[in-house]
Amino acid sequence: MRILLINHYAGSPEMGMEFRPYYFAKQWVNAGHHVFILAANNSHLRKKKIKINKSFEKQDIDGIKYIWVKTPEYNGNGVSRVLNIFSFVFKSFLNAKKLAKEIKPDIVIGSSTYPIDNYTARRIAKLSGAKHIYEVHDLWPLSPMELGKMSKYHPFILIMQHGENFAYKHCDAVISMLPNTKEHMQNHGLDFKKWHYVPNGINPEEWENPSDIPDTHKNILENLKNENKTIIGYAGGHAISNALDTLIEAAEILNENKKIHFVLVGDGVEKNRLMKKASKLSNFIFLDPIPKNSIPRLLDKMDILVLGTQKSNLYKYGISMNKLMDYMMAGKPIIQYISGYNFIEIAAAGLCCESENPQQLADCIFKLSEAPIEERRQYGENAKKFVLQNHDNKILSQKCLDIFKELTTSS
Repeated sequence: MRILLINHYAGSPEMGMEFRPYYFAKQWVNAGHHVFILAANNSHLRKKKIKINKSFEKQDIDGIKYIWVKTPEYNGNGVSRVLNIFSFVFKSFLNAKKLAKEIKPDIVIGSSTYPIDNYTARRIAKLSGAKHIYEVHDLWPLSPMELGKMSKYHPFILIMQHGENFAYKHCDAVISMLPNTKEHMQNHGLDFKKWHYVPNGINPEEWENPSDIPDTHKNILENLKNENKTIIGYAGGHAISNALDTLIEAAEILNENKKIHFVLVGDGVEKNRLMKKASKLSNFIFLDPIPKNSIPRLLDKMDILVLGTQKSNLYKYGISMNKLMDYMMAGKPIIQYISGYNFIEIAAAGLCCESENPQQLADCIFKLSEAPIEERRQYGENAKKFVLQNHDNKILSQKCLDIFKELTTSS
């Protein structure tokens, strides 16, 4: 098969997120398929910038044919990001005929978090006689409405809503990364027979020979270990949606407990503000982000891992965070402070409490830190077993191929 995946933010292990397009595409290439990824050269998620001179430039990465679309640079979530989105969508749509002729896809996937790349996906699919798949990361425009408090009448939201409804109506299949989206999608025009669930996953082989962490990180973590501290770890983005204020407020409650220490590794638009907020705490430290291939070594040096979100109805549809997969693969007990979907409880991998409740979070941290070592070890073993059984990228990417084959053989 010839597969075209349209993902504005697609990256690779070397250049940074998003990783799912690369990992799935690599498996598809290994299975003998021809895979093309259409992506913007400018993305806030990548640590490495893609510099191109033409409107469209091609690059081969591990057998995957990337087609970079030149878009304007941007910072944050303001007007410049919106311009970047529309630049990518318009250029792709206007060149749909050329792309269809060059690629000749059998499958076209619209997968850019926001739904309006499906206009391009649908057009290329029709021109090629291909099947059109809408891959849903987060529910847009519900996500910016819930998390960004945007009105449903905002012009940006109206455009995104039209894009979502268009995709559900015209696509041949939906692949949802979230488990509880079927009813929402049906309410917006999807035939439930087209719905499929394929969550985010993990590459177990990357955990076999990971790179070491920087000496600064290693020294700090080893010193905490030598002081018999229980290290509460977080590795990931420092954004509003990650609700790290709640974690800092929980640390304030536990500040007199000399056994517990919090270590946050990563970067993001909120980091400077969060560092100021936690500056008076003696049990809290921020460290710089590290390469993805060093994450296994980092998490191995922590005792309990935490992740959370803002309080929102959004999370009743499920969660599919990359760091959650890493946490589980690390075989560590996890505390999830997310209201609406208790993933960690389902996996018997740790404790759950509600969002934006620092007292509950502090209680969970204290309880797990005082739990017998064997109980914590069992949580970690459950986590690793669950992720290997349900979130191996080899299995998940094959599930996608099975969907593709069914679509192309039934027509």
